[in-house]
Amino acid sequence: MFKLIFGALIKTLIGMAILGAILFLAAGTIRYWQAWVMLLALMLPMGASGVIFKLQNSGILERRSYQWNSMSAKRKASIILKYLATLSLLIVPALDTRFNWSNIPVVLTIIGAVMLILANIIWIVSKTANPFAGSGIEIYDGHELCKTGPYAIIRHPNYLGDVLLIFGIPLSLGSLWGFIGIVPLLLLLVERTLDEEGFLIKNLSGYTEYMEGVSWRFVPGVW
Repeated sequence: MFKLIFGALIKTLIGMAILGAILFLAAGTIRYWQAWVMLLALMLPMGASGVIFKLQNSGILERRSYQWNSMSAKRKASIILKYLATLSLLIVPALDTRFNWSNIPVVLTIIGAVMLILANIIWIVSKTANPFAGSGIEIYDGHELCKTGPYAIIRHPNYLGDVLLIFGIPLSLGSLWGFIGIVPLLLLLVERTLDEEGFLIKNLSGYTEYMEGVSWRFVPGVW
C-alpha cells in the first residue's frame, strides 16, 4: 500500500510540476494564486483516483492508456487537436493574468476549482461502475453493457466529467479569455460521442435498447 501511494504521489508531483511550469512561465510569475488553486483541485484528486483504480484492479488503467500504434489517423488527429486546445486552456489564462486582460470574481475561481474536483469524482464513480470505458472506441474482452450507477441516468458520465473540466480550468485560473479553447474541445467531445455511439450500436449487444431507455448523453436536460 505504501509503495502504491508513494508512486501515485510522485506521479502527481511530476504532473503538477509540468502544468505549473507551463502556467507560471506564461504568467511570468509564481505569484499566480489561481494557478496553485487549479493545480491542487485537479491533480490531488487525480492522484487519488490512480490509487483507487489500482486497488480495484479492474483493468481500467490499462484500457485508459492510449494504444497509439493501433489508432486510426482520424483518432490520432483528434487527440492532437484535443491536447492543443487543452494547452490553450492553460496558456491563455496565464497570459491573461500576465497582461491583465480580464478579471473575474474570486467566487468564480472557487466554483471552477469545485468543478475540477467534481470532474474527478464523476470519473472515479463512472469508471468504477464501468471498467470497460477505455480510451479507444472498441470492444474489450469480456465487455458488458453497463446500465447501473451514473449510466442509469446518462449514457456517457465520463464525458460529463470532461465538460466540467473544460469549463472549470479557465474559471479556476481566473480568466474570461481562457474560454477561447472551450469551443474546439466541446466540438471534439461531441464528435467523439457520436462516433462512439455509432460503433456501440453496431457492436455491443443491447446498446440500441439502452439508448432508448436513457435519453441524455452527458448533460441531463441539454444533450
